[in-house]
Formats: sequence, structure tokens, C-alpha cells
Amino acid sequence: MAMNTMDNGQAVPSNERTFYTGMTVAIAAIVLIGFSRTFFLRTLFPDAQSFAAPEPVFIFHGVVFAAWTGFLIVQALLIRSGRLNLHRSAGWIGVGLAMLMIANGTYGSLIAADRPGGFIGVPLPPEQFLAFPLFDMILFGLFVSLAVVWRKKPQSHKRMMILATVNLVEAAIIRIPLEFIAAGAPFTSRGLSYLFIIAMVVWDVRSRGKIHRATLWGGILIIISLPLRMMVSQTQLWTEIANRLIQFV
Repeated sequence: MAMNTMDNGQAVPSNERTFYTGMTVAIAAIVLIGFSRTFFLRTLFPDAQSFAAPEPVFIFHGVVFAAWTGFLIVQALLIRSGRLNLHRSAGWIGVGLAMLMIANGTYGSLIAADRPGGFIGVPLPPEQFLAFPLFDMILFGLFVSLAVVWRKKPQSHKRMMILATVNLVEAAIIRIPLEFIAAGAPFTSRGLSYLFIIAMVVWDVRSRGKIHRATLWGGILIIISLPLRMMVSQTQLWTEIANRLIQFV
């Protein structure tokens, strides 16, 4: 089995780099497919524009999200080619993109909640549904922060980066025009995003003989966040908090 040496002295199988590069490409493909009708190829799908957010802030959001996805692929390819110093230097670009995503994602969520009719295609009251995207921003920020803290621990670092993005990929999955996804949302869309976590678990067991702790606890946090969001969003306290937050836009 071909081996590559990491800068911390640990030998890493080349197929591990292939696996994580493949994960980033698969995530990018889902993002491209999910947002093709309302963002990337919107001129080709005029009938789908009723599902597209009209505010300019969401155009910027799409650009930043696309840049983040592209950044992940580039970083994975840099690791795969052994250009570790460039990977590390470019990492701070990722920190900047992550901050933009959190700020823009939070602001966009508040804009959508304050929109007449609330979130497009969502039957829940906007202040109730607001818990879902805001939890996404919290988890994304947590995972990226841990990735920065563990930047000298490659095994933990790359898992945090993947999990940070997996936590957001449901937004693309739910926009894929398949009837069973829409019919069972959010359980189908969220469940399909869990396939990435399952793939990481399978990889860990096959390559390490056990689940890496970053995969384990990060995966558990993402999975339990759905029922947690549902419970929190239905409380009177959350309704009051959401209404106060919406007043800022």
C-alpha cells in the first residue's frame, strides 16, 4: 500500500487522502445539483425561480458557500499532492470564508424569517423554523473552530472540516427535485446527509479498527441536533428570542 508521510511524522496511506478528497468532491456535487436550479444554472430553470430567495443577500450567500466548497476541494488536493505548507498557509483563507458564511448565513436567516410568508416552502411559522438555520451556523462555527484548534492534529482537523460542511449540506439535498425528499423532509434530507457520516464511520473502522473520536462525537452532535432543534423551536422562550433577533433586520 502506498504511503505518504505527514509533517508530524505519521505515515498516512495514500488511499486515505483519496477517500477524503472523494468526500469533498461528493459534497461539492450535491451542492451543485441541489442549487443548480435556483443559483448556479438559474437561467436554465425559469420555472424554479419561485423557490429562489429574491433578496440580494442570498446571491452573496451562494457565492460564499460555493467558494467554501471549492476551498475544501483545493485543500484536499494540496494535501494529496504533498503541498502541506501551501495547505497550511491557505487555511487562513478558509477561516475568513467561514466567518463570512456564519455572518451572512445568520443575517440571511433573519431576513428570511422577517419576509412576508417567512421561509420559502416551509409551512412552519418563521420564528419557529429560524431555530434550524441558526443551529446550523452554531454547529458550523463550532466544527471550524475545532478544526483550527486541531490544525496540527491532521486526523482530527480534516474530520472537523468535513463534518462542518456535512452539517450544511442538507440545504442542498432538500432542493434536489425528487418527490421522496420533499415528502419526508426534514427527515429524508437530513437522513441523506447522514450518509456522509456513515461513510466516515465505515472508513474509520476499516482503516483504523475503530471510530475516530472526532467522527464519533461530531457525528453524534449533528444527528441529535435535529430533535434538539425541533424541541427548542417549539418553546415559548425560543419564540421570544427569535422575535427579538428578527427585530435587528
